[in-house]
Amino acid sequence: MDSKRPAFVALLGAALLALAVDPALAQGYDSATEDLIRTLNTQLLYAAIPITVLVEGILIYTVWKYRNNEDPLPTKENRRLEITWTVATAIVLLFVGYASYGVMADPYVTTTQQDVESMSDDAVEIEVIGQRYNWKYTYSDQNITNRTTNVVVPANTNIYFNVTSTDWIHAFHVPELGLKQDALPNQHNTIKTKINEEGTYQVYCAEYCGSGHSAMLSEIKVVSQQEYQQFLKENGGGSAGGNSSSNNSTASA
Repeated sequence: MDSKRPAFVALLGAALLALAVDPALAQGYDSATEDLIRTLNTQLLYAAIPITVLVEGILIYTVWKYRNNEDPLPTKENRRLEITWTVATAIVLLFVGYASYGVMADPYVTTTQQDVESMSDDAVEIEVIGQRYNWKYTYSDQNITNRTTNVVVPANTNIYFNVTSTDWIHAFHVPELGLKQDALPNQHNTIKTKINEEGTYQVYCAEYCGSGHSAMLSEIKVVSQQEYQQFLKENGGGSAGGNSSSNNSTASA
C-alpha cells in the first residue's frame, strides 16, 4: 500500500469529523458561563479529533496490511517509539489540565465566597429556594419574594443565584445558560453568571426529588435594565444591584 494513502485517509477523516461537529458549535452563547464551558468543550474536541483519526488510521492500516499474514512475528521493542508516545500523552494531558483549570477556576463557573464578598454594587443577588415541587425566589436587599414561575433579571449584569432547599436535595438547572447547582437543605451554594441575550430560559430540577419532579419547572426572564427597574418599582423594590451582607437570607413564608 502506498505510504501516502493512510496519511490522506487520516486527513480526510479529520476534515469530515470537523465538519460534523462544527454545526453544533456554530451557535451563539447566551451567558458568560455557557461561553466558558462550550469554549472548553470545543478546544478538547478539536484536540481529540486528530488523536482519534491517527489511532484509528493506524489500526485500520495495520489490519488491512497484515490481513493475510498467517505467520505473524512478535512485536520488537522500540524504545524511541515508546518514549515518543509517552511524551505525546503527557503533552495532551497537560493541555487538558491547563485548559480545564482555566475554566474551572473562573468565577462564572466556580463561584467562591471571596467572589461573593467582593460583589460589585450593580450586581443582582437572588436567593433560589427549592421545595416540593416548585422554585421560590427572593431578591436580596429588595424585599421582593417571587412565588410565580418567572424570575426577572437584567441582561449584561452580573447575577448571583444563591441556591438552597427547604426539604431535601434538588438541583437548579438552566441548560441554555450552562447553569447547574445542587440545592441542599441548610446549605447555600452560589453560582454567578452574566446573561447576554434577552429572552426566557427554562429552569428544571436536575435531581430526582419525588412524584412531582418532572413538574418542578420555572423560567428566568431576561430583560433590559429599564424593564428591570420597572419590575422592581412595580413590586416594591428599590434600585437595581446592591450587595447583600449575608448569603443566609431567607424568604418570607
